[in-house]
Amino acid sequence: MSYRLRRLLNQLPIALGVRSDRRLRMTGRKHVAFVAYLGENGFRRHDVDRHERGLRRRRAAKALLLGLTVFGAAWVVLESARALTIF
Repeated sequence: MSYRLRRLLNQLPIALGVRSDRRLRMTGRKHVAFVAYLGENGFRRHDVDRHERGLRRRRAAKALLLGLTVFGAAWVVLESARALTIF
């Protein structure tokens, strides 16, 4: 079967069961040699893209909000206990 015909059949919007398009079969595992190559060459060691920076900022904001909430709740409990001991 020619490449163009096979590609056309793989691009059809109908479900044909198991499709032979390799681009659709993605795995969660990474190729070990490729990851080792990237690690040796310092790929993205210092350059972090915008999406990752945004995720880090959101994570930091959530942690800060949680910490402030815990601190505020503890402060209210302590002040309430102090007020009850006075009366």
